[in-house]
Amino acid sequence: MFLTDLPPPPPAAETIIVTAARGGESRDKSAASVSLIEPVTVERLGEPLLATLLRLTPSASLSVAGPAGSLTQVRLRGAEANHTLLFVDGIRANDPAAGNEPRFELLSADLADRIEIVRGPQSALWGSEAIGGVVALSAQPRDDFSAVAEAGSQRFGRIGGSAGYREGDVSVGLGGGIQGARGINAFAGGPGDRDGYRNAVLRGRVDWTAGPLTLSASGFGIASKSEFDGSDPATFLRADTANSTRNRLAAARLGARFDADGWKLALGVSRLGSRNRNLLAKIEQNRTSGRRDTLTAEAGRDFAAAGVASRLTVAGEWTGERFTASDTVYGGFTNQRRKRDQTALTAEYRGEAGPVVATLALRHDAFSAFRDAMTFRAGALIALGGGLQLAGSWGEGIAQPTFFDLYGFFPGSYVGNPALKPERSRGGELSLRAVSGPWRAAITAYRQRLRDEIVASPDFTSAVNASGRSRRDGVELEAGWSGGEWLNLSATYAYLDAAEPAGRELRRPRHSGSVAADGSAGRLTYGAALSYTGTRLDRDFDLFPSPLVRLPSHWLASARLGYQVTPGVELFGRVANAFDRRVVDVVGYRAEGRSLFAGIRLGPRR
Repeated sequence: MFLTDLPPPPPAAETIIVTAARGGESRDKSAASVSLIEPVTVERLGEPLLATLLRLTPSASLSVAGPAGSLTQVRLRGAEANHTLLFVDGIRANDPAAGNEPRFELLSADLADRIEIVRGPQSALWGSEAIGGVVALSAQPRDDFSAVAEAGSQRFGRIGGSAGYREGDVSVGLGGGIQGARGINAFAGGPGDRDGYRNAVLRGRVDWTAGPLTLSASGFGIASKSEFDGSDPATFLRADTANSTRNRLAAARLGARFDADGWKLALGVSRLGSRNRNLLAKIEQNRTSGRRDTLTAEAGRDFAAAGVASRLTVAGEWTGERFTASDTVYGGFTNQRRKRDQTALTAEYRGEAGPVVATLALRHDAFSAFRDAMTFRAGALIALGGGLQLAGSWGEGIAQPTFFDLYGFFPGSYVGNPALKPERSRGGELSLRAVSGPWRAAITAYRQRLRDEIVASPDFTSAVNASGRSRRDGVELEAGWSGGEWLNLSATYAYLDAAEPAGRELRRPRHSGSVAADGSAGRLTYGAALSYTGTRLDRDFDLFPSPLVRLPSHWLASARLGYQVTPGVELFGRVANAFDRRVVDVVGYRAEGRSLFAGIRLGPRR
């Protein structure tokens, strides 16, 4: 189960979480807190952008700066937006040209259809940025063809499809799509020009197997344009401006793995490149570009001794990052050209004896720009009988300062701080779980502490490491019921107390939750979701000295209903923000109201 950066996605019949361990791990035997959104649920809910579905997982706070396609940040368990590590088809996909944040606003449902989330510090397994947790997207292998076309409110349109082919030792998978909308005026101050988006994605994968050897090639590409309201060039206050950003993100990977006689060996190489251009009234203001090259070698061995089924995995990794920034409005004063690299060695042990599963992981990172770092993770799960499980884990996380934190420069407003240190987090969780027939439930309490948090300087013109420690404490409740094809239900609730030394953390609700249902009966397919985001704080930079503002709570409801007119042809309708709530995730920017859509889907049901 090894491939370059991550194992390949599992077959549909298996419930394997590939990011819970270096070699993947069964969901029911993982000490980590995991959530899984299956392809059938993604299809039945019908959301065109995958980030929206993260609202259905515990402790995932979304901040969307306007309508669909706008900058979208995800904070897991109160961590920062760049403390979530994103994998797309096994490739580390955080954007080195955009503060090493995952670009969730670029991820369409035509790029992937399986979402897994592992919460809590995971740097001992996956390295930098895995402080709040890991999100992994993949496309479920299939041997058929499907296509979708949809249109609706705000002049939304989408065309996409996927196809798979398997013949002998070769399998091929392709997918892609185009979507976009005219949008609404994102500026919350009143009427104005519309802020829309366009998004095109393409993905592909080829596998060739000869006995225990598998060779693979895969890749994806994203091209996007998003319009937004920025700040007035003269006053620097938020305004109804004609800003836009054009983004390109592409990656490719080659891998080889060998699996026989208890040995699992893998070699891989991947490259990710990104380019971001920012424009005002169609005139370029600045651009950034980045590149990440990764080399990975991994060896694993399954063995049994003294009644313990064990697996030992050792992995070595080299990563090189490049960053370039340039401008056209400041005479080149903000230009940057930087690079850094790191090497890492990871060792993981997993042992299972009767009702007990235990894991240990240790990783050493050698950074070219910072002190070396060691991270540790340990977990255990005990089956208590009667479907009850007790699970606990403790881990550490680390995040390098971004290139912008270190070297960013805008005349009169920001100067980077090259003396910054990496952020470090540590914490644990304890979970009681129950699985009984179609029922599944869990209650989890966690506690994390972050030191050297990178925050804005007192005058907001630079970045500094905060003194003291930031805390993230919380409780998560999850429940699910699977009634077969006709109905599946899930519900979540999360309480979060997140604070830094200066006060409560911004854009993190204390209370959040969700309810979702999907199923099929006869010719009908259906899906519905309801999410709640409680009040949270934000800061208004249009006023001095940037006072705190309380963002109102909101409910978001969506639903999709499909009818199969003939085998392989389905007509469907969809509604978003069904209650027509006013949604403001970021001070000064609003999302769409109630929106209606209709479309057609070709291909077999999942």
